[in-house]
Amino acid sequence: MHYYRYSNVEVSCWYKYLLFSYNIVFWLAGVAFLAAGLWAWSEKGVLSDLTKVTGLHGLDPVVLVLVVGIVMFTLGFAGCVGALRENICLLKFFCGTIMFIFLLELAVAVLAFLFQDWVRDRVKEFFENNIKSYRDDIDLQNLIDSLQRINHCCGAQGPDDWDFNIYFNCSSESKSREKCGVPFSCCIPDPAQKVVNTQCGYDIRKKSKSQWDDQIFVKGCIVALEAWLPRNIYIVAGVFIAISLLQIFGIFLARTLISDIEAVKAGNAF
Repeated sequence: MHYYRYSNVEVSCWYKYLLFSYNIVFWLAGVAFLAAGLWAWSEKGVLSDLTKVTGLHGLDPVVLVLVVGIVMFTLGFAGCVGALRENICLLKFFCGTIMFIFLLELAVAVLAFLFQDWVRDRVKEFFENNIKSYRDDIDLQNLIDSLQRINHCCGAQGPDDWDFNIYFNCSSESKSREKCGVPFSCCIPDPAQKVVNTQCGYDIRKKSKSQWDDQIFVKGCIVALEAWLPRNIYIVAGVFIAISLLQIFGIFLARTLISDIEAVKAGNAF
């Protein structure tokens, strides 16, 4: 008597096209980030002279946009093609990378909580380095201005941190008109003024510190951010949990699809 094995195992179309839909969003978002980053670099002339990338001592926000775009584009492409072609190598690459990013985020969050003083020192050092490059890059300038304006702060620890910038330094050697001043984003806005006064911070640090309170924000941005975090801890935790759930969902879809493909291949081998 002969026994024949019939395999009913097949790749689930639900998981296959759900993973494809999941990744097409990543892929399109990656394309958008890359397009925005390359456009910003073309406007600043970086694409015609790549040495400008290393010439900036602070953070170029466009680099961050491009890195995020490259990661999202690569993962989206691997996930889409891997799902449609049922390619185990691409699916394992997608799954492994997502898992690595998830574990990295978790490790950073734990280490930041355990070593708060070290993180505070690194943030202070990072902010001061970017203050030095404030006038060197328009995107960095806009980022710092937005941070100071939204958080009602000035400098890393306070307004005197603007001595790190050659244009705002109070040194007698400086011939800048902004000497001993602060950026306009440090100024307390006047509700009656509809037009932003970009010269409101001129010479402010030549005055006594008792006069600063009425004209500029005297709180440092590190202190402002430390005060902001406890007030918005539920929002931060909610965002972190939402991102984590999306990553776990992607890992689940990829692992399930890989298992289906491997089961089909094993069944066809008989």
